[in-house]
Amino acid sequence: MPDPAKQNIQTQPRSQLILKIGVVVVCRLVLSTARRFAYPFAPALSRGLGVPLTAITSLIAVNWATSLLGFIVGPISDRIGYRKMMIIGMALLGIGMLAGGFMPYYVVMIVALFLAGMGKIIFDPAVQAYVSERVPYHRRGTAIGFLEISWAGSTLLGIPLIALLIDHVSWRAPFFAMGIIGILGALAVAFFFPGIREVKTPAGPAPSYNKMLQILVKDKPALGAMAYVFFFSAAIDNLFVVYGAWLENAFDVGIVALGLGTGVIGIAELIGEIMVATISDRIGLKRAVTLGVVVGIVTYMLLPYISLSFYLALAGLFVHFLVFEFTIISSVAFCTELRPDMRATIIAGFFAAAGLGRIVGALSGGSVWLAGGIVATCVLSAGLTGLALISLLWGMQKWSKRLR
Repeated sequence: MPDPAKQNIQTQPRSQLILKIGVVVVCRLVLSTARRFAYPFAPALSRGLGVPLTAITSLIAVNWATSLLGFIVGPISDRIGYRKMMIIGMALLGIGMLAGGFMPYYVVMIVALFLAGMGKIIFDPAVQAYVSERVPYHRRGTAIGFLEISWAGSTLLGIPLIALLIDHVSWRAPFFAMGIIGILGALAVAFFFPGIREVKTPAGPAPSYNKMLQILVKDKPALGAMAYVFFFSAAIDNLFVVYGAWLENAFDVGIVALGLGTGVIGIAELIGEIMVATISDRIGLKRAVTLGVVVGIVTYMLLPYISLSFYLALAGLFVHFLVFEFTIISSVAFCTELRPDMRATIIAGFFAAAGLGRIVGALSGGSVWLAGGIVATCVLSAGLTGLALISLLWGMQKWSKRLR
């Protein structure tokens, strides 16, 4: 059986790779902050734009809906090159955020957050494919784990900085700040990532756009990965949208305590990402992902029974979101090797399926909670995670047979 770690992969000096990872971590920090900042600051945006709060939730939906376009964007990255798409992604973020800052109108904000969302779904698969192409498979988890620290950083660093800007300057200030950083990020990628790779497969030129889409929907390992992440993401959002209601209802806590819960989740995400960077390669990505899914099922089933105290419930949420983050990031690293000839296509399809799963989970979460409380929520999420495990094992089996 061929060893993915011994494949012919482009490598480069360690110092150059670290510098490039540093650049993209900053870029992804801003992209992730642009993705998440509307949640806590929806009231401020509502007042600034003079629209009802429900209009801001529509903006959030527009931003997330862009993830479904990953099926279109991924093959383009594999065709024209990852560096170009990274530059385009940061440029779209910059243009969108600056437009929102200069023209504070609701219609413009729709376009601004759409462009910011497009920037993220263009940049993320491209940069992960770029790094994966240059890092051996047995070190892939470390590289992807460091890249993903930016997601937790958006909660622990990006959101607090935006709060300071809104409090001390105005609600429009974050748009200018993220817009300027977006443009500077595009220039930094152009400068620090010289040269454009020639996209080739072992058999010759990259497949056509239509061929890539056909491969994506027919390739069994890819289908297994997308089914897995759909169910896994639906399960987490089924819980995520109601965990605040659970804490409030069970312990009669206020906004400050719920804010503490958000901070706990942010720290859990950070530790999970650090764990991916430090241990996932040691235990093996396949084993890390499988183990994470199994532990996730267990933590879902335990959550309803740890409601003895508020802090015990927070501890349970901390462990669960740590496991989720460790598993999902290890999954991204694992999926980079499913089809080395079209990495961006596979990763973009993976993210699109995850986005669809989150939408389904968010839509189901409220109804399930109202019908049966935290027990019903966790039973459904555990069941969905079980389906994710079945899909994962099926896809892994097909991938292993391909390597023989």
